Amino acid sequence: MSDKPSWLKPHGTPWTSHSEKLVYETPWLKVTEHATTAPTGQPANYGRVGFKNRAIGVVPLHDDGTVTLVGQNRFPFGRYSWELPEGGAPLDEDPLDGAKRELAEEVGLAASDWREILTLELSNSITDEHAHGYLALGLTPVDFAPDDTEDLAIARVPFGEALDAAVKGWMPDVLTVALLLRTHHMAVKGELPPDLARLLLA
Repeated sequence: MSDKPSWLKPHGTPWTSHSEKLVYETPWLKVTEHATTAPTGQPANYGRVGFKNRAIGVVPLHDDGTVTLVGQNRFPFGRYSWELPEGGAPLDEDPLDGAKRELAEEVGLAASDWREILTLELSNSITDEHAHGYLALGLTPVDFAPDDTEDLAIARVPFGEALDAAVKGWMPDVLTVALLLRTHHMAVKGELPPDLARLLLA
């Protein structure tokens, strides 16, 4: 981008991988161990979690300034999580197609206006997982069918309440926090329809 600040440039020497050993693999990820040379020149062993899908998150923003959220039990932390509609898109699939599918499957919505608003590296010290975040406007209901392992609750709440819950740590999912903050940033910067921005900032 032409407006990128000059300080956003790489420094030093990249990591170098000399060998790679597969440790564990599933249809969704693989764990590899690497013999590497660190940027300081020191030898190091490095484990990397490689993902076979991109993470996808969607902000379903209604014309009245409400947003649709999903509640479900998450296995890794063993707790209930409220979050934006999310899922995965295979690496050979257009991320937007994955976002459209997840919005329909999880909350039964389709959108007439899609905007990619954020890309993320979710944990770049140990994984190569990328995320794409979308804003979905012009929402209409469609049939939906969650995955057979998902028991989902759906809530439509004022955007301000969702944002407050995210920044207070009540919705700690990183995609949810980042995308709600980005949507608020868009409202502040005049990147949303004026009437909608006023509702979000009220």
